[in-house]
Amino acid sequence: MDSIKINSNRLQPGLYIRLPVKWNDHPFLLNSFKLKTQEQIEIIKHLGISFVYLYPDKSDNQPLPPPVAQETTTEDEPEEKPEKHQLSDEAQKLWDEKQQRIEKLNAYRRRVTRCEKEFNRSLAHLRAIMNKIRNRPEDAAGEATKLVDHITSTLLNEEDVTLHLINNKSQETEDIYFHSLNVAVLSIIVGKAKGYDVSKIKQLAMASLFHDIGKVKVPRTILKKQSPLTEPEKNYLKQHTRYGVEIAETIEGLPEEAIIIIAQHHEMMDGSGYPEGIKGDQIDELAQIVALTNAFDSLCHSNITGDQKIPYAALSYLYKQKHLYNNENLNILIKYMGVYPPGSLVELSNGMTGLVISVNSNQLLHPSVLVYDASVPRNQAPIIDLSDREDLTVVSVVTPGKIPEKVLEYLNPCARVSYYIDSGD
Repeated sequence: MDSIKINSNRLQPGLYIRLPVKWNDHPFLLNSFKLKTQEQIEIIKHLGISFVYLYPDKSDNQPLPPPVAQETTTEDEPEEKPEKHQLSDEAQKLWDEKQQRIEKLNAYRRRVTRCEKEFNRSLAHLRAIMNKIRNRPEDAAGEATKLVDHITSTLLNEEDVTLHLINNKSQETEDIYFHSLNVAVLSIIVGKAKGYDVSKIKQLAMASLFHDIGKVKVPRTILKKQSPLTEPEKNYLKQHTRYGVEIAETIEGLPEEAIIIIAQHHEMMDGSGYPEGIKGDQIDELAQIVALTNAFDSLCHSNITGDQKIPYAALSYLYKQKHLYNNENLNILIKYMGVYPPGSLVELSNGMTGLVISVNSNQLLHPSVLVYDASVPRNQAPIIDLSDREDLTVVSVVTPGKIPEKVLEYLNPCARVSYYIDSGD
């Protein structure tokens, strides 16, 4: 239902309203919210806000009837803003709380920026490694070891891990690098949760980075085809595991474990995979992890637009196909991605729409969400840490097709969902 413009004298608790002023001109955390106390109403009046927009469908109460002598104040008349010292103790408390949230938000944005820089640095490093494999394969393993050491150092030293959505801007020609880095990050998380030691996790990371290396020998027309592959094309694509082993065997110093994973990362637990059709414990335990994380990222980034799944739907799909994967690994992936994985579009309990941008392993039901607010510039868009908000929860995951275009443009969900790890402040 559309909003209704009402005089501030008609406000009472239980009404869901939107303030007609800039976000930084009032002490409330959001421009749109449900009134809870009479003190909030007095603050609105004290700020000289003569009218608000009411959303009846989101309200628990009706506005007060208009006074007999309706005030003549209009939105065009200037309002004198009171001095800060005139504000009530309640208003001052809200201003202080809002300032703390702003400072926390700025610190969070700095963390995300740092995380994006680390992701792009790792991406560039991986690109350089792939180039060395083509030109000087004898140097590739050493460079890959440096990259593995870098991306595992933070994760292995911290218990509390945050997985961030990365808004990357690189060319689609680098899809293989994005995919390999995503698979490595997610595989490391699973391996750590299983209690693997550092050496084993680094083997897993190394193999994840190289698992699709054989695709360099597959025609680009097949790799980038945006319609279903023919049977001959599918068979050609399946050869990438064999090609990958051939290339890996030329890389001096690459662990034997990595070569096994490259060969087996498309084998399924029920024997329906390829190239050998082995099943269960016949499949290397690390290859079982890469098979899962590879499948998840591939579901999110299918070349066929209609087959692409949002992260939430990809996890649900994998769970329905759980006979194909090691169930312990699947449960770990679901746990650490969260109920609402980064990249998910969600509706909050206050009716606002948002984009999940990070999830903490200790707060899986309470991700950080960037919310749509037309009154706030996109670069200052509110980011709400739901772990700090007892009054606000995720109601549901929303598909992009059900969200207005202007909201999608504001939230800017990534066509390619990439992740990176962060810990602490």
